[in-house]
Amino acid sequence: MIPVAYAAFALPNFGSVRGSETVLVVEDEAMVCELAVEALMDEGYRVLSAADAEEAEDILARERVDLLFTDIDLARNTNGLSLARRARRLRPNLPVIYTSGGRGSLSQADAVAESIFVPKPYRPSQLIALANGLLRRFPHYA
Repeated sequence: MIPVAYAAFALPNFGSVRGSETVLVVEDEAMVCELAVEALMDEGYRVLSAADAEEAEDILARERVDLLFTDIDLARNTNGLSLARRARRLRPNLPVIYTSGGRGSLSQADAVAESIFVPKPYRPSQLIALANGLLRRFPHYA
């Protein structure tokens, strides 16, 4: 298994990204979702959330989303891997960050290109650093 870009615990400080970027957080564990949403909002992002892939797809169909942060195993037998592939069909350059508490890595075959995986538990500061870095690398692609 070849891991996709893996978020290590010692991340560079990318600093804050200015603007009106929107992050979609897809997480079925309410407390984990709340922590991620709060951290991203504190950084100045507009944040939308969904508990499963179906709800996330509805949001993607009607909202501009600049970054997808998704758990892999979601409610209602949906998953973040399929969600990211469908999201990339709508927005080919959409930055994606995956997370999971049940995996230590993610193969390139499973993940969309140029995505990042961060295992749970992650620190809010890790999520912020990854989001800032990806949004600097892929600024407003649409």
